[in-house]
Amino acid sequence: MYKIHIRKLSTDCLAWALVIGCASSLHAEQLSFTAKPVVIPSPLSSDASTSTVVVEPSVGQTTAVCFLGTQCPMARGYVGTLNRLHADYAERGVRIIGVMSNRQDSVEDIAQAAQELGIVFPLVRDADNVIADRYGASRTPEVFLLDSQVKLRYRGRIDDRLAPGVARAQATREDLRLAIDELLAGKPVSIPATRALGCIIGRVPQAKAAEADASAVTYYGQVARVLNTHCVECHRAGEIGPFAMDDFDEVVGWAETMLETVDNGRMPPWHADPAFGSFSNERTMPEADKQILRDWIRGGLAKGEVASLPPSPTFVDGWNLPRQPDQIVAMRQRPFVVPRDGAVEYQYFVSDPGFTEDKWITAAQVIPGSRSVVHHAIVFVRPPDGAEFNGIGWLTAYVPGQRIYELPSGRARKVPAGSKFVFQMHYTPNGTETADVTQLGLLFGNPEEVTHEVFTWMALDQEFEIPPGEENFSVRVQSDALPAGADLLAITPHMHLRGKSFRMLAKDGNTTEILSVPNYDFNWQHTYQLAQPLPVETLGSLRFETVFDNSDQNPFNPDPTQIVTWGDQTWEEMAVAFFEVSRPLTADSTSRSAKRNSQASPQSAEDRSLKIEQYVARVFEELDSNQDGQINKSEGSIVVRHMHFKLWDLNEDNVATADEVHRAAEKLF
Repeated sequence: MYKIHIRKLSTDCLAWALVIGCASSLHAEQLSFTAKPVVIPSPLSSDASTSTVVVEPSVGQTTAVCFLGTQCPMARGYVGTLNRLHADYAERGVRIIGVMSNRQDSVEDIAQAAQELGIVFPLVRDADNVIADRYGASRTPEVFLLDSQVKLRYRGRIDDRLAPGVARAQATREDLRLAIDELLAGKPVSIPATRALGCIIGRVPQAKAAEADASAVTYYGQVARVLNTHCVECHRAGEIGPFAMDDFDEVVGWAETMLETVDNGRMPPWHADPAFGSFSNERTMPEADKQILRDWIRGGLAKGEVASLPPSPTFVDGWNLPRQPDQIVAMRQRPFVVPRDGAVEYQYFVSDPGFTEDKWITAAQVIPGSRSVVHHAIVFVRPPDGAEFNGIGWLTAYVPGQRIYELPSGRARKVPAGSKFVFQMHYTPNGTETADVTQLGLLFGNPEEVTHEVFTWMALDQEFEIPPGEENFSVRVQSDALPAGADLLAITPHMHLRGKSFRMLAKDGNTTEILSVPNYDFNWQHTYQLAQPLPVETLGSLRFETVFDNSDQNPFNPDPTQIVTWGDQTWEEMAVAFFEVSRPLTADSTSRSAKRNSQASPQSAEDRSLKIEQYVARVFEELDSNQDGQINKSEGSIVVRHMHFKLWDLNEDNVATADEVHRAAEKLF
């Protein structure tokens, strides 16, 4: 049996002291272990009284003991579920208790997390892992369900909604809820054990850390350098990493989780096959650095001598830009409020930066106001009428896993005077109503130093239908429209949750695979920056192949029973490749194009005319739904409306005629 002591200390401090029975196996045994009471602050009470309340389980009471952590993404992601279980079952004699066993989770950390996440069930800090050790708990979250006789009836995951890298909209099996219902109904638990996934509990080492000497691997001596090189860019205060890696006391608690993600290839995040192409922004950790982490953990997590600590990398406060932004532009002045749940349609906000002259952008970064609800944000340039402008208007984006794209020297994006910025915002509710004001930071280049204009091109297929249950559905897209005289700088594949793999091939006599992503991951949408720009003339035609997995073997799949078509939401699909290209301002790109044409066959002019006619016919076949000989803006998808339509609608009357599309195609081919 166990007792929970609740001691009200002050308006800011509510103490939970837990004395709880524990078990280390799944067989039905009486639990008799008693842990030392521990005290942590909690924001759950504003009562200033100092009375002590003792709560004891009554006959027939069921208890779910859940091991949690303040920074583990999966543990945080399940707080809403545990809150709902607490509310649904409290009057039926079921108690939910959270146990915090991580050595790196301080009293203050736990109190802050409880307040941020709105935790309504009792918490206890297991400072020396005593409770975790007796239960045999290894992960956060991991739950142990005890019946009224304090016998263990279920252990494992809460449900199957979350897993490392996986976040389903709904669980397909609510393991803990089902187990509780079966116990309350007097039935045996049908599935008494499942595998718990999540972060490894950061335990206090049983053995004393190795003494720092010339041969020992220590944090100060070797590990800090490895983390600075590969991890701290994202794992520091205010950045996307769920915990910081620039402090010894924090790192030691995460050491085993860190090593696990490195050994299984999840970190550092990089998905290109090294056999194809060479990329300047490649994220890989050499085997020697991995071995340093293994040896450090095996040797007892030695701290070492502070004199050996390497210099910390320097970052611009609040930004990943080389310097503080020259200008910051907010999507709008008042926040957009993201509801606590449900699907949110893409939101578009138009912001005027007040440019009275043309600007050359050498770097740009989008910073979400609330990272927890911003799945992605793309900023497009909307030039004024009559402005000379190239590409689809893409400026920059915040998407999962994407680094700041550093343009090569002399290259910049042109934003004409009078342009406005369009923020495309994709929000994903996180269980709490959340306000967001996303911002854009800009670095301006000296026009006299710009030698190449950079802009974004794209290729896509919108006409596919992925059958239910299909494990390997291929979509192939041909692109012959990259601008003449340009260099290809980078490639960004884009699919959604059923995306499985991506290949980009160039054919100019021979077929060359310039990018292969054999295991595409929607959570890490990389822009693959070529180590050396590739002249378009050397590439010939480009084509890419995307493969989708709509089977029940895909853990990301929202519903394998559905036919899947093009769409903007994550449960729909896209087959897109974005190309970053640059074209010289001073070099005669016309002569380069002429040279290319002079080397072509005598039929090249006819081929060009045929390509233009085929392009126009394809556009009208796909988009002129009412077959009236013109395309209304409303007939296109979101991508067409915001990326392609302005290329066709030359007079900006929201209608694209066949003549306008033909004239636009002449520029493409």
